[in-house]
Amino acid sequence: MRSRYTAFAIGDAGYLLRSWHPSTRPTSLDLDPEARWLRLDILTKVGGGPFDAEGVVEFEAIHRDTNGRGVLHERSRFVREHGHWYYVDGDLS
Repeated sequence: MRSRYTAFAIGDAGYLLRSWHPSTRPTSLDLDPEARWLRLDILTKVGGGPFDAEGVVEFEAIHRDTNGRGVLHERSRFVREHGHWYYVDGDLS
């Protein structure tokens, strides 16, 4: 989760796509160049440990863009395959 947040913060769309599960991965990703990601707060996590195959992370990501300050609140699902974690999907609230 933290590595994906960092990828958003530095605009690394390639990493975001590579860490996205193939079953839900978009063909391309357009990041907002005006968005400045300021902070990531992990609220809860379920699973995701060294012996788990799945995990859920609920987080808030604080950002600033042309509309001002904003908060992205998401509950993200991840799966581990062949030793790598992949983002599957998330529910925004």
